[in-house]
Amino acid sequence: MSNIVRDSDVVELDAPPTFIYGQKVKSRRTIRNDGTYAGREIGDVLAKKGEIGYVVSIGTFLQQFYIYGVEFLDSGNRVGMKRKELEPAETREDIDIPLPE
Repeated sequence: MSNIVRDSDVVELDAPPTFIYGQKVKSRRTIRNDGTYAGREIGDVLAKKGEIGYVVSIGTFLQQFYIYGVEFLDSGNRVGMKRKELEPAETREDIDIPLPE
C-alpha cells in the first residue's frame, strides 16, 4: 500500500466549503484517471483544463479536505476534485445564489 501524502497542514474542514451545490465551476488543470475512476484506463483524461461543470456533491477526504463532485458538461464525467483544482466559472454578479465569502 502506498503512503498518502497530505498537500499541506491546512484543514479546510475548519471553514465552510468554498463552493456550493449547483455552482458553475471550471477546472484549473487537466484531470486524468489515477485508477479510481471505474471503467476508464489509468491516465485517461476525465476533465480538460478550462472545462465547465457544476458541483453536484460535497464530501471530505482525510478529515482535511473538501472534495467537490463536479459533473462536467463536455465529457459527461463526474469527477471528485479539491478546491485548488477548481475556480468559479461565474462571478457573484453573474448569478443569483449567494457564494461563500
